[in-house]
Amino acid sequence: MTRSISAQNAAQLGGTDSILMRQRRDHAELDSMMHRYLAADTTPQEQDELWQNIVQLVFSHAFAEETVLWPVLRRISADGEALTTQVEQEHQAINELVAQIEKFPDDRKRSAWIRQAFTLITQDIRDEEDELLPRMREALSDRRLRQVGAAWEAVRVSAPTHPHPAVSRRPPGNALSGLPLSVFDRLRDFAPRSAPTARRAALVTAGTTPVAVAVLIVRRAARHSCSRDL
Repeated sequence: MTRSISAQNAAQLGGTDSILMRQRRDHAELDSMMHRYLAADTTPQEQDELWQNIVQLVFSHAFAEETVLWPVLRRISADGEALTTQVEQEHQAINELVAQIEKFPDDRKRSAWIRQAFTLITQDIRDEEDELLPRMREALSDRRLRQVGAAWEAVRVSAPTHPHPAVSRRPPGNALSGLPLSVFDRLRDFAPRSAPTARRAALVTAGTTPVAVAVLIVRRAARHSCSRDL
């Protein structure tokens, strides 16, 4: 029977720099921000900033999971394929919902959509901490958990920070798309948060074409490189 990583301490999870502790810290930060967003005394301006921070953390975190963690889990666990397929479907649902929120920032259903996103994120955290990550604890040494943690962190700090529902959930497709998307997302993140939400939405829409072109260029370059190696 698997034991949730939420019930274990740092020493049991391979040390403070292990992938399990890194995951749990991100999950705790997300949980704290979501609760603060929903608090009765949180102002609309604070909610806007919290939402932006939640989005940035959710998508960089998930991209690194799909690039680094889930391929490892599929190799070491007999049910890794089924487990990662389920969590990838959760990630896709979050992608699509948050993309909708970003596309229609003034929709009257925005508040309900955000609460729905929080529900999906919370379920995803529970599935990871209770089902997927314990498999890694059972199969990997403390040293290996720290190595995977370092690789995951390296990807996370340079990963896309906004939803991209059309991008593959698995390598190599997500990795090929990641660089141009990350550059665009982080430019968006520098936009003043005090700007009207409609203006930020316009920036998103305006940026989709150059990002699509950049992704196409990267993919063509990768195919060309592979053909030369044959």
